Amino acid sequence: MEDTLLEQKPMRTGVRRSRKGAPGLLDVAARVGVSGATVSRCYNHPDSVQPKTRKMILDAAAELGYIRDRAAGTLHGQRSGTVGLVVPTIDNAIFAELIQAFSSQLQQHDTTMLIASHDYDLDQEVSIIRSLLERRIDAIALVGRDHSDVALEMLRLRDIPVITIWNTSNNLELPSIGTDNKVAASQVTQHIIDLGHTDIALMFPDTAKNDRARDRKEGALETLQANGLELPERWDVHCSYDTLEAKLAAVHLLKGRRESPSAIVCGNDIIAYGALYTTQHLGLRVPDDVSIVGIGDFSHSSAIEPSLTTVRLPARRIGQIAAKRLVLQLLNQEQPFEQHTVIPTELIVRASSGYVP
Repeated sequence: MEDTLLEQKPMRTGVRRSRKGAPGLLDVAARVGVSGATVSRCYNHPDSVQPKTRKMILDAAAELGYIRDRAAGTLHGQRSGTVGLVVPTIDNAIFAELIQAFSSQLQQHDTTMLIASHDYDLDQEVSIIRSLLERRIDAIALVGRDHSDVALEMLRLRDIPVITIWNTSNNLELPSIGTDNKVAASQVTQHIIDLGHTDIALMFPDTAKNDRARDRKEGALETLQANGLELPERWDVHCSYDTLEAKLAAVHLLKGRRESPSAIVCGNDIIAYGALYTTQHLGLRVPDDVSIVGIGDFSHSSAIEPSLTTVRLPARRIGQIAAKRLVLQLLNQEQPFEQHTVIPTELIVRASSGYVP
């Protein structure tokens, strides 16, 4: 066989090519001393080519600067080598961690990522998914539980691997990998209650089109109720994941109020940053006058003053597992796994709630 005979042939050296212009598949084949079919199998069915031969082909391709024409392969029913990732926003440190981990894991399997964001607009997500499908992606990952029926039907009809990430629930029809956001909020709210706080305010975004925020707020409210505490309407503050908006919202919550909360539970760390800045601007001490906690454990949460008590969400781990699972499905090497994988969160206690390391 060709692969066996190859062991007796030295790989050709130099950068000579069989034709002018960009190097092609036959140039790689000539460089190594194999047929074009073997090079094609190396890329499309790597397990069918002996490891030594495969390495020589890939080394030769790299030296020649050969770029595989995936589009041509896609027209013949082969993989495009791209996976779509649709996120609510890229203007968020924790989603950046997720994206980086997802991309890095795909690269280990010669697969690239097409990423798009819909700014928490599920109608826009439909257009994004349609555009990705037009580009013949092999698989797709979506963030959260809420998605348009139109989007889900488009994916179902095309029968490509789909996974939802970041939020998970047994009520989901699609496989999911993420955390229990309700538990995350309950953890940090219970921490505040255990410190003796009874006058607790909540600062959360609109939950109508954001299942992660909705679960977190439900977790916080249920924890308050379980401890016999009520949330006054004036302490139920709405603001988006924006530090400036959170600063302004915190002014209305704290400035000139005879009755102010002794603690604020925020929907994520970005909102908590805004609340911290406003509290200090008003001359209040954190945590002596007001304790402030967030959710997420963003990259700056341990560095600000005072450092922020929060719940660590395993963004990198979610991205890695999701990408690996999709790749295994594409390679028909899908291993048995639970339909819904829940990765635990971790309460990180720092100075903003009264703890000084």
